[in-house]
Amino acid sequence: MTSQIIFYILSAFTLLSALFVVFSKNPIYSVLWLIVCFFTIAGHFVMLNAQFLAVVHIIVYSGAIMVLFLFTVMLLNLNKETEPHKPLLLKFAAVISGGALFLLLMAAMKSNINSAYVAPQLSEIGYVKNIGLKLYNEYTLPFEVASILFLSAMIGSVVLAKKERFN
Repeated sequence: MTSQIIFYILSAFTLLSALFVVFSKNPIYSVLWLIVCFFTIAGHFVMLNAQFLAVVHIIVYSGAIMVLFLFTVMLLNLNKETEPHKPLLLKFAAVISGGALFLLLMAAMKSNINSAYVAPQLSEIGYVKNIGLKLYNEYTLPFEVASILFLSAMIGSVVLAKKERFN
């Protein structure tokens, strides 16, 4: 009964913080609410007896990626008046890469819907060795696809941060 109450409280905080991320007008406040959302998701991992994932989630997402987001938002100076218009070719490349990501996600969801879910044994949950074995044996292709996605995100951030040439 207590775990259900904690689950509902964590879920409510997760949903509220996610809504504040989307509806905040200041991007810095959005980033800070996203950090709160990541901490509540880490709380869900702890409730699932996956303490390693919770710690990695806090270190990687809240510690590293969110600090990078915060610096990027602060350095880009997202004023609409000073925002240069990107060339049509760049917009076309963004649409193509977004469509490819959408197709990839739909294919991944379709493959998960068709496969039968087997609940793991309690001793298999949360250990680093088991996570590594699953990741490098069964999920090698999604792991590599995710690395390509991170590479494309880094290239996109470099393109966004690149200064435009003035004629």
